[in-house]
Amino acid sequence: MKEALYYTKEGDKIRCLLCPNDCLISDGKKGRCKVRVNKAGTLYSEIYNRVTSVALDPIEKKPLYHYHSGEAVLSLGTKGCNFACPWCQNWNISQDPGTPSKEITADAMIIKAKELGSFGIAYTYNEPFIWFEFVLECCKKAHDSGLENVFVTNGYVSKEPFDEILSYVDAMNVDVKSIDEAFYEKYCLGKLAPVLENIRGAKQKKVHIEITNLIIPSLNDSKEHFERLADWIADNLGTDTPLHFSRYFPCYRFALPPTPVRTLKMAEEIAKKKLKYVHLGNV
Repeated sequence: MKEALYYTKEGDKIRCLLCPNDCLISDGKKGRCKVRVNKAGTLYSEIYNRVTSVALDPIEKKPLYHYHSGEAVLSLGTKGCNFACPWCQNWNISQDPGTPSKEITADAMIIKAKELGSFGIAYTYNEPFIWFEFVLECCKKAHDSGLENVFVTNGYVSKEPFDEILSYVDAMNVDVKSIDEAFYEKYCLGKLAPVLENIRGAKQKKVHIEITNLIIPSLNDSKEHFERLADWIADNLGTDTPLHFSRYFPCYRFALPPTPVRTLKMAEEIAKKKLKYVHLGNV
């Protein structure tokens, strides 16, 4: 384990300051992400140099359609997540702390990326910001080696750590679950506002941004939702920001039937009134 960044002591407990969950963690316990643990008054990351998934993926799989199109990127993931979405497609690594992992180093990943002809490294599969200590180290070394850094993220991280790592981030696909705060509180056990603030901050720093919205029947599939999401993107990020509508399928703890394709077509038609690039996924 490695001592974590961004925490403070509060009596015999620890307040983790990495994400807006602001977990207050007792000795021997973990935060909501399930990978940051209080050991005798010190906060440790249990996943610093641990990986569950390594693959050379098409960049379009992230999905990023307007960034290094047609190229492959070395993709890394570990375990844990600071959200608790009950339909998570990667729940076996994001929600199960017992998922097997193996040891890696940032230096080895840089070498591997170059050997495979990858233009960079993508931090993906689970939430990369809870892997902060390793990802920050790897991002710095990647840039020093001429590689680019791609984040596939829920965007849920506190401002100070986000600002620290942002100068090393070249592209992000941010999963905006809904444009409704109550949706985040009920289903993700998180907050929407920090996500939107971070997306705006990344855009201001000239990071390439693409947005994904997983459409779940009866929860975020209304005409109003699609209009509000497209309006927010157009007003805050620009009309040339790509938006991906992704089709939901039953997974993890959610058994609603798959999203009808006609719903995605409706979303596409509505969003294209405001945005230049709208794509459909999982169809």
